[in-house]
Amino acid sequence: MKYIHNGKYMNSNPGKKKTAVSKKGKSSNRDLTKLMENISHPSHGSIMPYYKSDGFILYNDDSLEILERIPENSVDMIFADPPYMLSNDGFTCQNGKMVSVNKGKWDKSSGFDEDMKFHEIWISACRRVLKPEGTIWISGTYHSIYQCGFLLQKLNFHLLNDITWFKPNASPNLSCRFFTASHETVLWARKDKKAKHTFNYELMKNGEFPEDKMKKENTQMRSVWSIPTPPQNEKGSGKHPTQKPLALLKRIVAASTNPGDLIIDPFNGAGTTGIASQLLGGRNYIGIEINQGYCDLTVKRVEKLKEKNAGAE
Repeated sequence: MKYIHNGKYMNSNPGKKKTAVSKKGKSSNRDLTKLMENISHPSHGSIMPYYKSDGFILYNDDSLEILERIPENSVDMIFADPPYMLSNDGFTCQNGKMVSVNKGKWDKSSGFDEDMKFHEIWISACRRVLKPEGTIWISGTYHSIYQCGFLLQKLNFHLLNDITWFKPNASPNLSCRFFTASHETVLWARKDKKAKHTFNYELMKNGEFPEDKMKKENTQMRSVWSIPTPPQNEKGSGKHPTQKPLALLKRIVAASTNPGDLIIDPFNGAGTTGIASQLLGGRNYIGIEINQGYCDLTVKRVEKLKEKNAGAE
């Protein structure tokens, strides 16, 4: 299996036999290759993938630059975990220790108006590339999610749900001056109000979700999801300060996409959306991450998954 890493072609499992691929799989792979060629076309300045494998492309670049090169109405689902703008020199608890909440310059607020402008620009760029029936998921805390929700309505998205991701193992509040923050909100919206979006209802109702102690067997999936924060085995290749658990992203991808669909994450981070897409199978993924270190972390995670799958065969 050939893949690209940092602009160089490399080989993985060179002695492995080729397996059969469905016609739909071949077609979607061709579409992904065509999309990659469009992004890298020299007419608007060539941008090559940082990493490429079957159904998985990662760009180390500005998400607006990449989204601008993607044809409109071509993406089935977008998951976005934008900066929360909460790095304010405060402190929090991590593994029983008091640590700074600062995550990096990318997470510092530039003031209400500038933050709002930032969110409107990237959400508008996402709207352009989504299919009419395509959906977007946006994760955030109270520092940013209300701005994003307002902008989704302003930009004529149709809100479908606001999911409460409850963290049963959330860190305690050290100041003892506030309620302990133990959830994040995930907004789910469709581009066109009249279009019919993908929702795999039966899978959500009857599927197995052992990590969620609130989900009752064979009952409708509710909008409060109890999912622990990422376990240590999901951080074995390194960690991102706002890394999401695979259980959360697997549920989102499974609920709102089908095999052959194209998924984009404009804030790739540790690549959890892409890993979830690979685990579920048949989906095509494009991740965009401006930080090279987090791109390297993503590559390690994908390669580790491939090695695990190869060993299981």
